[in-house]
Amino acid sequence: MTAAVPVAGRRRRPWWRRALGPLLSVALVVAVFAWFLPQFTSLSDVWATVAGMTAVEVVVLLLAAAWNLVTYQFVMVATMPGLTLRQATVSSLTTTAVSNTVVGGAALALGLTYGMNSSWGFSRSRTSVSLLVSGLWNNFVKLGTPVLALALLAFTAPPTAGRLAAGLAGVAGLAAAVVVLGLLLRSRESAARIGTIAGRAASALLRLVHRPPVHGWERATGRFRDRTALLLHARWHWITLATLLSHLSLFLVLLLALRFAGVSGSEVGWPEVLAVFAFARLLTAVPFTPGGLGVVELALITGLSAAGGARASVAAAVLVYRALTYVLPIPLGLAAYVFWRRNRSWRRMPNTAPRTELVPETA
Repeated sequence: MTAAVPVAGRRRRPWWRRALGPLLSVALVVAVFAWFLPQFTSLSDVWATVAGMTAVEVVVLLLAAAWNLVTYQFVMVATMPGLTLRQATVSSLTTTAVSNTVVGGAALALGLTYGMNSSWGFSRSRTSVSLLVSGLWNNFVKLGTPVLALALLAFTAPPTAGRLAAGLAGVAGLAAAVVVLGLLLRSRESAARIGTIAGRAASALLRLVHRPPVHGWERATGRFRDRTALLLHARWHWITLATLLSHLSLFLVLLLALRFAGVSGSEVGWPEVLAVFAFARLLTAVPFTPGGLGVVELALITGLSAAGGARASVAAAVLVYRALTYVLPIPLGLAAYVFWRRNRSWRRMPNTAPRTELVPETA
């Protein structure tokens, strides 16, 4: 999937337009932590909440956070035949740290994933299949979790018009994604038709911002279909299980932080926590800030407080949760990056990684 080559001598965007996105991200983070958060709690209150936890509660939280870091490796191993769990750990920790600290870090993390996998002998096409499949399954779960949460809430409270609308929107989005994937895998011809339609839509949007049209999407979707059909036929259930486990492990850290911070089930039941968690996760689909910094805190604190949680306790719990799931991976990722740069025992020439029955000879 490529765009037409830009015309020679084309003017670059002004510096202020390139800086606008990062500046808005910084402004949002500052507004959340400097203005919004102090209305709910203070750092001294957060520390008092943590100090009030028992040793057992602290250990359980740390174990849950460690388990959460481990679970995404299962998705990577399932979607990339030949990748070891140790390699997946180094890759996921490094790219997570980049995504959490750099504005536009998702794109940098993507390039870093290709570079690390290439250094271990994996071809670009094998990495592309892994990234596309894991991304699709992550989005399926992000779309499906709010629907599940709203269905669970319907058993505990009468459904409101807002909940019904949100649930129907989630069902529609999930159904559309599944249908498109089914058509994509049905045959090479149907995959090419989807690529053509998507390419035309993308070109129309690009014309609105005076960008050149895209080309070759029908060939790219056809290649994607050929490379993924075999993998999904053999491993779709393992990929689904690993993706669900990863998301539920993240939810478990939030639920434990709330309970240990003093937000009881009578104040905010676990279905309500799941609903707020699910919609906060949907917000991270658009990377406004690195790792959703500021956005996730705003969504979780607002939603859980509105659900009935004490504001100070909710804010303390959310900050503990984010410290374990956002801050903790950063130093671990830095250590993993240094290990990758120094460790030569895993290095292979490009495209010389071991073949498996799920990897075509051309991949």
